[in-house]
Amino acid sequence: MLAEPIKIAILAMGGEGGGVLADWIVDLGEENGWFAQTTSVPGVAQRTGATIYYIELFPGADEPGARAPVLAQAPMPGDVDIVLASELMEAGRAVQRGLVTPDRTTLVASTHRVYSITEKSAMGDGRADSEVLLRQAQRAAGRFVRFDMAQAAEQSGSVISAVLFGALSGVGVLPFNRQQFEDTIERGGVGVKASLKAFDAGYAGAQDSRSTGARPTVKARVETLASDPAAEDVEPVRSPSAGSPLDGVAPAHPDVARLVERLRDRPEDLQEILLAGVRRLIDYQDAAYAGLYLDRLDALASAPGGNGPELLRETGRHLALWMSYEDTIRVADLKTRASRFSRVRDEVKVGGDQVLDIAEFMHPRIEEICETLPAGLGRWLAKPHALHRLIVHFTRKGKVVKTSSLGGFLLLYVLARITPWRRRTLRYQLENARIEAWLDRVRALAAVDPVLALETARCQRLVKGYGDTHARGLRNYERLMTVVDQHTHALAPATLKELRDAALADEHGNRLRECLQRHSFPIEGLFP
Repeated sequence: MLAEPIKIAILAMGGEGGGVLADWIVDLGEENGWFAQTTSVPGVAQRTGATIYYIELFPGADEPGARAPVLAQAPMPGDVDIVLASELMEAGRAVQRGLVTPDRTTLVASTHRVYSITEKSAMGDGRADSEVLLRQAQRAAGRFVRFDMAQAAEQSGSVISAVLFGALSGVGVLPFNRQQFEDTIERGGVGVKASLKAFDAGYAGAQDSRSTGARPTVKARVETLASDPAAEDVEPVRSPSAGSPLDGVAPAHPDVARLVERLRDRPEDLQEILLAGVRRLIDYQDAAYAGLYLDRLDALASAPGGNGPELLRETGRHLALWMSYEDTIRVADLKTRASRFSRVRDEVKVGGDQVLDIAEFMHPRIEEICETLPAGLGRWLAKPHALHRLIVHFTRKGKVVKTSSLGGFLLLYVLARITPWRRRTLRYQLENARIEAWLDRVRALAAVDPVLALETARCQRLVKGYGDTHARGLRNYERLMTVVDQHTHALAPATLKELRDAALADEHGNRLRECLQRHSFPIEGLFP
């Protein structure tokens, strides 16, 4: 008899069936004469909440007079035989916790990525390097088996837990044969056909990955933008021999056709990014708004030093992003699109007779409410008075809106339909003034130092999101613009880039403060 149990840790996110996988392993052991125990430690620190499931298997349960062993309730660093990770970052977390060791641990992990909250909320590019995660896992594990299990689960019409169960069988580290694994799924009696198909994909993937390393993939979530019929006209249809991004683009909508004709006068290396900007802004507002976008770029191109291809390309990219700022109207629009409901149904695999409820957790601040109103009314409501205080009181706790219900859907649908009146809102006036000031600054700098103008254009990266995220990013952006205005002739482009990177690394401005002090810039008035 073994002196120690087989110790297995499962790291999975909410909704991936980690609990089902743990139950399968326990049932597999108990049905084949092993003692088995499982515990779980839930977590809510990232994505939909990651959980560690811990299982211990000990032989001899079917022997006459066998005494039940005392099994541990949590994994210990350096003392785990098998680690199953439902996603690459979870594999990295297992390595970081010391659960994966080269002398004993077999690591089985999916190579796909679902970005964590900290990665997605970072001001800059906060993504962890998947290649680094793979190398660290490879060095840490005695054996590392990996492939894209999310894709296998999707193709099988099941969840990733079934693929992991098949991969566990495929690596051959447990003393059970494939038939015993499959019998375990059949005993469950729920979704057996799809689970067995996913199990087979996992088993085959584990066999293949023994000789070939799988590269990480990202599970992307993309909203289909199709709210404005005119936006569909800009979708390029290019032939294989097309030499220009506009070849084959023939919009039926006359206003859009005129915009495309204006793009044909631009250099080919600018056409693709400008076409994307035009399409985005038509979807966001209308064709006239996209025309304003091109007018603004024309003004930059005609300014001294403003016609550099890189400056126009970067300004065009960031201008399209800024002009499509995220306000309450935009959020409501995206949340009520048919494409979003279809995507959510596909992701959660809703059957034809199942009911899907979608709850939106919204926490609008008084600022967002004021900025959605007509400019004059919004400015009045923003002032401290009885109504202002009353609205602040009722918005303090946030609100849950079920867009799958008629009332919740209509609430956001009506808000999304006021797009034609967006130009009258306080938020539009504020953002429009900021955009014009940014463009004026870029044009003025282009005549003096085009490289500094380019780095100033790229500072728009700080202005993103909505709510508190937007407010913090805007504060850092305004701090940088103050430095640019006060030190135009002494500020090197490389220094501005360093300051921008510092601001992107820390939305609260602490890194930016340190960087400003290191370069001997005065910070009086920039920070509270």
